[in-house]
Amino acid sequence: MARFAYVNGRYVLHDKATVHVEDRGYQFADGVYEVVPVVGRSMIDEDPHLDRLGRSLDELMIAMPVSRQVLKMIMRELVRRNRLVGGLVYMQITRGVAPRDHQFPAVAPPPALVMTTTAIDLAAQPKFRDGVKVITIPDIRWTRCDIKTVSLLPNCLGKQQAAEAGAYEAWQVDRDGYVTEGTSSNAWIVTDAGKLLTRELSIDILSGVTRRTIFAIAETEGLEYEERPFTVAEARSACEAFASSATSFVTPVVQVDDTMIGDGKPGPLALKLLDWYLDYCAGGRRDKHVGPWTAGEIEPLREIA
Repeated sequence: MARFAYVNGRYVLHDKATVHVEDRGYQFADGVYEVVPVVGRSMIDEDPHLDRLGRSLDELMIAMPVSRQVLKMIMRELVRRNRLVGGLVYMQITRGVAPRDHQFPAVAPPPALVMTTTAIDLAAQPKFRDGVKVITIPDIRWTRCDIKTVSLLPNCLGKQQAAEAGAYEAWQVDRDGYVTEGTSSNAWIVTDAGKLLTRELSIDILSGVTRRTIFAIAETEGLEYEERPFTVAEARSACEAFASSATSFVTPVVQVDDTMIGDGKPGPLALKLLDWYLDYCAGGRRDKHVGPWTAGEIEPLREIA
């Protein structure tokens, strides 16, 4: 079956999709991206992802290339053409094509919009059953990690370091010894008292959409949580740990560096959160999880037309 991509107003064969050599995303990483998971033909937390996309664009002073309504239409058409049942929609917006110069073009070019899909059964992955290992590494990224920019080289270096260590993820550590986040996920631990713990929002981490949904689920289920930094030592001695993201969902962490977490198996609270999140993705209980957030942050799942 042919696979399609969307590039600047056209649906093209994926293997024929190209961007201009002077696209500023290619030359300067002058752009942002978003990933929207698809489960059972439904886009999960679509509007919060698009809200974050808009914020990232605003921070870089890049205009949205199309309206939100049109963007949603493009997403659905690409999903339809690629017959995507489960997986993810990736979208990338850059400042556009201009002669190479570090400063912004005097006359803003049309922003470039690229979109692709990847087929994968996100809800049925061995990592959920087996748990994963993470390593800790120094956080060498820039100071605006709250922007979901395509400038991901430090993240890639960290992810490669994790892979070479036989780990799923690398948790990055700031100069004071506190965990910031993973290279592609938010980091969580569970205290002996059963409290969920993750770093508070700031320019040091990305505001994870799945992170926000987990908080909403925790509110509904009466789970206690706290947003504050935690040290590597706290992570290693935690009762449980897990990672969250649009593609990780709730992934139990069973080892941090050379230290086993708990009994070395996915913890019961992480597994409960995973079940609740999968139920949310499937459409069950979703109305219960809207309350803690303002309108538009977590909306009922929308079936793909």
